[in-house]
Amino acid sequence: MEHKTEQMLKEFKEKYPVMAYLEEEVRNLIDQVVHRIKSGGKILVCGNGGSAADSEHIVGELLKEFYIKRPVDEDFRKKLQEYVQKKDFDTITACLQGAIPAISLVSQTGFLTAYGNDVSFEMAYAQQVYAYGEKNDVLIGLSTSGNASNLCYAAKVAKAKELLVVSFTGESGGKLKELSDILLNVPAQETFKVQEYHLPLYHFICRALEYEIFGGVL
Repeated sequence: MEHKTEQMLKEFKEKYPVMAYLEEEVRNLIDQVVHRIKSGGKILVCGNGGSAADSEHIVGELLKEFYIKRPVDEDFRKKLQEYVQKKDFDTITACLQGAIPAISLVSQTGFLTAYGNDVSFEMAYAQQVYAYGEKNDVLIGLSTSGNASNLCYAAKVAKAKELLVVSFTGESGGKLKELSDILLNVPAQETFKVQEYHLPLYHFICRALEYEIFGGVL
């Protein structure tokens, strides 16, 4: 990892020493996700209830600037000049930011209600993973118990499609423990306490991914 990322990790461990045991898994996650994104992959995120809100939160941090400047790809800038006048070019490039491709599976209300009503709510995330998932992609599932059936089915489909499966869970890991390539099982069991640990953990990870992919000055 970059020196700045190492610094951020050190600061995270100092602030949240109870999660220091997750360091190896976090390092593995950053290395693998950065490689997959640079190889053309994307991140799919899902959860239920408060974890669904966390899924939206994660994607929001990934799709736009979070902590540092993210320059637009220079090849894209050159290509854009071929299609727009200078005024539009300046407007577009002033607003566009580098992005880490990510999709929140929880936000597709039309699909989720149709598929849930017609087929199975338990299999809805699995269907989305089957539709969107490609070899270099990553599935991030958030479940405080680790036992959410819709996340477990999604993880099984993701494994079959060669996605990297990352799970944010409570202490035991639940059923997702055996289905995950990377398990981030925070040291709590009660739902609200698990979610209170998930927030700073995924904030750090989003910052680390941003810095590893885009670099730049804070």
